[in-house]
Amino acid sequence: MKSSTGAVPEHSPAPHPARACHAPVMMHAFDSLRPALAYLSADEIDVIESAYEFSRSAHEGQFRKSGEPYISHPLAVAGILAGWHLDAQTLSAALLHDVVEDTPATAGEIEVRFGKSVAMLVEGVSKLDKLTFASEQHAQAENFRKMLLAMAQDVRVILIKLADRTHNMHTLDAMPAEKRRRIAAETLEIYAPIANRLGLHTVYQELEDLGFRYSHPNRYQVLAKAVKAARGNRRELVDKVKVVMQEKLEQAKVDATITGREKHLFSIYRKMQEKNLAFSEVFDIYGFRVVVHDLQACYVALGVLHALYKPIPGKFKDYIAIPKANGYQSLHSILFGPSGTPIEVQIRTTDMNRLAESGIASHWMYKSSDAVLNDVQTRTHRWLQSLLDIQADHGDSTEFLEHIKVDLFPDEVYVFTPKGKIMALPRGATAVDFAFAVHTDVGHRCIAVKINYELMPLRTQLRNGDHVEVVTASNASPNAAWLNFVVTGKARSHIRNYLRNTGVEEAAALGERLLNRAIAALHPDAVEPDESVWERLVKEYGVQSRQELFAGIGLGRKLPLVVAHQLLHVLGEKTGEPAHPHAISIRGTEGIAVELAQCCHPIPGDPILGFIHKDRGLIIHTHDCPSIRAFRTDPDKWLDVEWEAEPGHMFDVLIKVVVGNQRGVLAKVASAIAEHGSNIGNVSMEEEDGSPYTILFFTVEVENRMHLARVMRGLRTQPDVVRIYRIKGKKDGRAAPIQ
Repeated sequence: MKSSTGAVPEHSPAPHPARACHAPVMMHAFDSLRPALAYLSADEIDVIESAYEFSRSAHEGQFRKSGEPYISHPLAVAGILAGWHLDAQTLSAALLHDVVEDTPATAGEIEVRFGKSVAMLVEGVSKLDKLTFASEQHAQAENFRKMLLAMAQDVRVILIKLADRTHNMHTLDAMPAEKRRRIAAETLEIYAPIANRLGLHTVYQELEDLGFRYSHPNRYQVLAKAVKAARGNRRELVDKVKVVMQEKLEQAKVDATITGREKHLFSIYRKMQEKNLAFSEVFDIYGFRVVVHDLQACYVALGVLHALYKPIPGKFKDYIAIPKANGYQSLHSILFGPSGTPIEVQIRTTDMNRLAESGIASHWMYKSSDAVLNDVQTRTHRWLQSLLDIQADHGDSTEFLEHIKVDLFPDEVYVFTPKGKIMALPRGATAVDFAFAVHTDVGHRCIAVKINYELMPLRTQLRNGDHVEVVTASNASPNAAWLNFVVTGKARSHIRNYLRNTGVEEAAALGERLLNRAIAALHPDAVEPDESVWERLVKEYGVQSRQELFAGIGLGRKLPLVVAHQLLHVLGEKTGEPAHPHAISIRGTEGIAVELAQCCHPIPGDPILGFIHKDRGLIIHTHDCPSIRAFRTDPDKWLDVEWEAEPGHMFDVLIKVVVGNQRGVLAKVASAIAEHGSNIGNVSMEEEDGSPYTILFFTVEVENRMHLARVMRGLRTQPDVVRIYRIKGKKDGRAAPIQ
């Protein structure tokens, strides 16, 4: 079973000889955490130590890919959280966060021993590996949905997850190359933006750099070397500018601390990508942070530095007057330094600086009634609440994650409502996005917009400082065309939900007609089902009413023949007549109502079974698919299905080819596949160190089993091919894709 950290614990009754050396060290490992817990009471530390002992005992005999005892990971996660001064419950949950997934211990045991709050935090961080999903993408989306919703209830969930991901990224070298790339991409796409959204600037930069290092290792190395060389060349300039700035601020009686700041690598890389620049053209690699004592001193320092070095027009931003959505406050200005070199300066107070570094974690690090800190908590709570609002409209986890990703974009625009309130929206947001941000009803009823007191189209993109007023009408409703230009998750979610609901009545009427036609085709003399039959069928499909079931058929989410077969089965049990025995014919192109299982990739000619899933329709497996053995004993879930005589469609199938390590062998095998009329959808490989053979995995397109047989016969004629297998079931695994 996989752990939520991405590591796969290895269970063995006795420690590996190379690992045994870790055992004496780990006996006193908790002592390494004690200094970081000095802010907690003795009783709280005892509770945390108890959680450590429970976790250590549960993970006994498990090791990370690096060879370290598994307990080293939860201990490191707890250490990161202790640096943020998180409470004892959070640190206990961090030590226990992998116990339920990877050991025999249960959530009930954790609740009894450590309390309901700790158990809920552990549950929020845990993945859903015990459930079965259609694809890795669907599983990932469902995991994120669960985590984000748990985070909306208690933000400590995501703080544990961010600490967990940070430590894993530091120990990623032990993972296979493909897994490193996948975890790195996930980090850049989800976890780093969440850290940024919560104001955890240090964690955000660290995750971005680590994600960059493993997703583009060569580019990372080249850029790191260039920055190191530039650091030496520019050190004299940086030191000189720092001294001059300090002198001028002291003359103006501004007490300030100035530190040099180097852009993190991914930030430099992103700038080079977005603006198509060479490294030598990126001048603002170094900047300066000026920290002063109060708000007034920020603006005085700004005036002093603008007098010292001329500001570059259009490069000044006042995030103090208008804070970022995550609460960040600072004055930013880019100046013409010595010899015209651009210099970036950030000016902020001590309170703003601590908030910029730790964001929402400042709530635990600095116990105070600071107004800025309270504002950050309010903003964070508002964003987390918006996750629940979006979730309320979506049962589909993939679509939910799509909306969340939109809201994680770091760039924002700030606009004013008619009453002068500032609203932050993602860059590229339109008037319709603004309307839904104000209130769902305003979004539903908007018909026009005034931007800076002038009527403008609803698709107009908003800019910083715009004054926006939405014009509404009581009989107005969302337009499907709005989906072409809105960018916020909330707007897209509400528009899609409205459009879905408005077509439900028409879809239900169509679905009822299609179902009646399917029943007549299967059993022309079937009796009219009574209310008890409908109630059972509705319950089996997990819907609220007969109308909802009809609507699912009408919208193409459920296959009429499948529902009819189920209805006749229930009716047969009630009347004593057997269910209709005829198999259902499928083509494999029915759309979302029929899904070909990704575990076994059935193709025409394979004996097949249809598994009825209440949400995803009919899932087609081969008879011998290993992943369905546990479900074969439940006949109510299965239908006899058969292929239509001529589906007229190409199907994906996985094959495994063992070849000798010869130059050009991949090209020869690929050419042989193409010669037999098959396209290659994907290629991956697996090579054992020192082995004379390489294993190639192909996803090929074939018409049916006969076509596949021709392809495999053609491959067997190749002198370098040793063996060929068709892959069925997940147990065969996939290797890293060839880049």
